[in-house]
Amino acid sequence: MKSEVFQSRYSDSVLNTLDVELQALEALRLAMQSPDLGAQIDRAIQAIATTPGRVIVTGMGKSGHIAGKIAATMRSTGTAALYLHPGEASHGDLGVITPSDVVLAITWSGETSELNDIFSYCRSRGVMLIVATSHADSTAGRAADICLTMPSVREACPYELAPTSTTTIQLVLGDALAVALIQARGFTASDFHTFHPRGNLGARLSTVGEIMGTGDAVPRVGRDASLTSATIEMSRKRYGCTAVVDENEILVGAFTDGDLRRCIAVFDLSDNIGLHMSVSPVTVTAETLASEALHIMNENAVSVLFVVEEGKLVGIVHMHDIIRRGVA
Repeated sequence: MKSEVFQSRYSDSVLNTLDVELQALEALRLAMQSPDLGAQIDRAIQAIATTPGRVIVTGMGKSGHIAGKIAATMRSTGTAALYLHPGEASHGDLGVITPSDVVLAITWSGETSELNDIFSYCRSRGVMLIVATSHADSTAGRAADICLTMPSVREACPYELAPTSTTTIQLVLGDALAVALIQARGFTASDFHTFHPRGNLGARLSTVGEIMGTGDAVPRVGRDASLTSATIEMSRKRYGCTAVVDENEILVGAFTDGDLRRCIAVFDLSDNIGLHMSVSPVTVTAETLASEALHIMNENAVSVLFVVEEGKLVGIVHMHDIIRRGVA
């Protein structure tokens, strides 16, 4: 059946907005490939990555909202950052800026007068000032130690007044800086989890070590155990299986409810567990991400994974534990 393209009375306007903003992003991409802006972005990333202090991001109006989001993205990806409102800065909050900080000012025109006190303060205190503006010869551009000159783009607003395309490329510039800083700082998924312990993102970044059962909660028998003792151990614990370990707690096998059903009718329950166990159980380490553990379970059609460290049994994790954590 042929699908129909939905047409609304505003679809032309909506699609035109997308087209104009995509053109703005393409202009930014081309500008970043140029020696001028590319070199300045490299300098900005290096300055931020090596500063012993924080990134103080500032801007006024719509650029201020973008500045706030840039600061939030940087914080969540390992770069200490905060948003400073220019108006509040002129009424006492300039004191938040220290000589070890870097200031990143977002101003499209470069003539936002509310930023002038911040520029003067940076100049008098020797604070590194990075400015993102479309006019390098503006007040802000001339004040900057590093000027990130944005390409001239058309606003999506039909009157070319409301900040639309311009704030889009400001936002993307901020994302580009934040993501590059992830690489520059060697920020890892584990570090990311430190800053995002809650919600779905935190759950996806949880490790097996945070979820697994340990100690007496882990079903285990020695490799000289009988089917009877293995069955009792499985019944005592909630995982539907038991690990089989040697005298050094090295995992040597696993025995499951399924194994028990397959052998109970035809074998003697006094048999040694080694005759009926699986000798290659699926394992993970405590550092394995919970999301990856769930993938391993699905790939191997198992609901339980044993957790080992250098072959030694240290824990067990069930699919239900991972799902309850919020990983799906």
